[in-house]
Amino acid sequence: MKNLKKQFKNHLAAAAVPLSIILMATASPKAEAQAPLKVKNIVIVHGAFADGSGWRGVYDVLVAKGYHVSIVQNPLTSMEADVAAVKVILARQDGPVILVGHSYGGAVITQAGIDPKVVGLVYVAAFQPEVGESALDLAKTKAPSQENGIVAPDENGYFFYSKEKFFIGFAAGLTKAESDFMYDSQGPVSLEAFNAPMTAAAWKTKPSWGIVSTEDKSIQPDIERFVYKRSGAIVTEIKASHVVYMTHPKEVAQVIIEASLKSPIK
Repeated sequence: MKNLKKQFKNHLAAAAVPLSIILMATASPKAEAQAPLKVKNIVIVHGAFADGSGWRGVYDVLVAKGYHVSIVQNPLTSMEADVAAVKVILARQDGPVILVGHSYGGAVITQAGIDPKVVGLVYVAAFQPEVGESALDLAKTKAPSQENGIVAPDENGYFFYSKEKFFIGFAAGLTKAESDFMYDSQGPVSLEAFNAPMTAAAWKTKPSWGIVSTEDKSIQPDIERFVYKRSGAIVTEIKASHVVYMTHPKEVAQVIIEASLKSPIK
């Protein structure tokens, strides 16, 4: 009986050796360090003449894939106020963030993106200014399209988009009813905000991605190409109007996902 017990004990010990080796290999620190990291927080900043509600399509795609998405509602009264609005939302995030900006919102994320939580920037048919440069400075570098409906500032210093050109110049690709609603709910931007020079440029130290809307009538596509090339952004061109995020939400969401997967996390 003693011999049987001894043989059984030896058998268990022998069997435990390969099992322990397997466990050590699968739990090695090196294996854990190689696991891919993913940024799950996405903060979206809308542009002028619009608000955050137009981002519902992109929001739905990202949320379905497990992302936490927040959409800033810019006051559009000044660059300082818009950057402050972004900072309020960034402070609520529980980890690293991909910051997304459309149109004038590109200038906002250029300034606000220096926040340490931001690890990557996505510019969607957007301005991407240099330090000392404003969105208005960039807009002046190319003659506007004939379909562009941005009118001169009113007596209160706010830019509006004309009703006659809103559909073709801003919202092409949507239904006329959707365009009419966007026109009537447009968010005018102040001259002070549009003309504010950058005091910082987050894209100088953080990776950026840029979407060119090739049929854009509100920002000349060549302006988008120029700023993205200057910053070294990873560029995607989409045949779409200025509201590419509404007409092509899956494609825009895919660029944001790429940024979340490729932005470095310290």
